[in-house]
Amino acid sequence: MQDQSLYSEIGGHEAVDAVVSDFYDRVLADESVAHYFDNTDMAKQHAHQVQFISAVAGGPVEYDGEDMREAHAHLGLTGDDFDAIANHLEAALRDNGVSESNRASILDEVEALRAPILNQ
Repeated sequence: MQDQSLYSEIGGHEAVDAVVSDFYDRVLADESVAHYFDNTDMAKQHAHQVQFISAVAGGPVEYDGEDMREAHAHLGLTGDDFDAIANHLEAALRDNGVSESNRASILDEVEALRAPILNQ
């Protein structure tokens, strides 16, 4: 996890919430991955994602969602799925004014979860 300055640098809770809203707009518009969210409570999913990104960015929260491996085991995700989601996150971060170095820090944390998310 990053120190709290990254969370502060990107704008704190309001900024993370805006990034997550933009992120899910992109994901749900992408036919290649949108179906993974067909039976998902998106308000709950949004809240979990805000918590997750905040924790990854070193914010004053602890992510208390399911273990990544358990949460994604039933989905049968591929590397292409992971890449699509990561690309949508990168675009949402970029378009919401997160600097390149801060995007890289967040995406490095996300990339570290590739194996558990893909159940490898």
